[in-house]
Amino acid sequence: MLVVFATGVLGVLVTTFAPRQARHRGQLPLAVGGLAGALVCLVLVAVRGGHTVTAAGSVVIDGPALFLQGAALVLAILAVLLIAGRGAEPPPPEALPLTMFAVGGLLLLPAANDLLTMFVAVEVLSLPLYLLAGLARARAKVAHEASLKYFVLGGFSAAFFVYGSAMVYGFAGSVAFPDIRAAVASGAHRPLLLIGMALLAVGLLFKIGAAPFHSWVPDVYQGAPTAVTALLAAVTKIGAFGAFLRLFTVAFGGAEQDWRPVLTGVAALTMVLGVVIAVAQQDVKRMLAYSAVAHAGFMLLGVVAASRSGIAGTLFYLTVYGFGTLGAFALVTLVHDGGGDTTRLASWAGLGRRSPVAAGIFAVLLLGLAGIPLTGGFVGKFAVFSAVLAGGGFAVVIVAALASAIAVFFYARVIVLMFFHEPRPGGAAITRPTARVAAVIAVAGLVTVGAGVAPGPLLGLAGQAASFLQ
Repeated sequence: MLVVFATGVLGVLVTTFAPRQARHRGQLPLAVGGLAGALVCLVLVAVRGGHTVTAAGSVVIDGPALFLQGAALVLAILAVLLIAGRGAEPPPPEALPLTMFAVGGLLLLPAANDLLTMFVAVEVLSLPLYLLAGLARARAKVAHEASLKYFVLGGFSAAFFVYGSAMVYGFAGSVAFPDIRAAVASGAHRPLLLIGMALLAVGLLFKIGAAPFHSWVPDVYQGAPTAVTALLAAVTKIGAFGAFLRLFTVAFGGAEQDWRPVLTGVAALTMVLGVVIAVAQQDVKRMLAYSAVAHAGFMLLGVVAASRSGIAGTLFYLTVYGFGTLGAFALVTLVHDGGGDTTRLASWAGLGRRSPVAAGIFAVLLLGLAGIPLTGGFVGKFAVFSAVLAGGGFAVVIVAALASAIAVFFYARVIVLMFFHEPRPGGAAITRPTARVAAVIAVAGLVTVGAGVAPGPLLGLAGQAASFLQ
């Protein structure tokens, strides 16, 4: 985390003091080098072992934190390549330093060991994202509207989180997770606990884009620059779910009978709402946005399972979903018509005939998001569904299976449109990607297929990491 934050500070200094040309040329090597250095440090910590609590008890280093931080760093490297990958339209020089600060907050979020640190991590993650969502030059008005919506609704969610923290502090007399867990076991002042849990859940459900707190997702995903949307959809969800898992598994681990029914209902609503509204979308980015809402519901099932297998399934699911979504948005950045970028589905007719390789990779990524066998998405859903079934959640798994079936329809509709419709005059075409964007797409495709054909290594790593330090 310190390496990533230091890289962000250096990026600000480069933006401020370097000559104009060097501002653009120096940011990408600096950002990728900082993230790679942080990943090396993380691997060394993981190999050394010895889970511990540090920073005066506010940060915990354990299996889930290390796994999620590692996945976030790898995805962040790919996201940085994508943000800087538009050769003809380089990003503003402040884009990559803002990304570094957001990634730093993201790394802190799943490792926070008290409510105060978690709130700081949420804000350090969110504030740069509010700015990044408004950095589009070609569609400045739409991007600024998305940024403002994200900022206003993010402020509301932060208020819920702070008020919930105050209620929990009144209940436990502490904001540290071990102290809260001990107070939950004692059973004192239950009304304050229930109010605090509800408010904290609202604050974090907003961050993961779960219903009914998902209204910002389609507007922000559509309005933000597509590369930034990829960062929002693929990378930030890892930190938010890491925080959700730690809060409800560690701090509120003794109150499952209170929060499991509520989160089960939220998961079911999120899955159904996401897939049903996605069917009606005529814009690719909005369709992927509601797909992200539905996937948030599927991932919540791992929290609802309240077991080690549920945690492992969620860790695996988050990773394969992150790669698949990042690759999908990377391909969206390549689709252009006569007026520039286009995300209208009608313009994508016959795209597979004009660019069969790129459209074929996009189809594979969509099938992975749909959870078709031999893709990582299928293994992730199977792992989460199995964990919920083992905990007795038969009804919600039936809802999840029906939602998955509906999801196949709108993913397949895009594939049919690309390969089985005649190209329109003046319709969209896929431009030749830069080497950076091509690398992002290739890695995403390989992980999606590899995690489905041979899921053992990643699934085993997630299983080993699925134990919180309490």
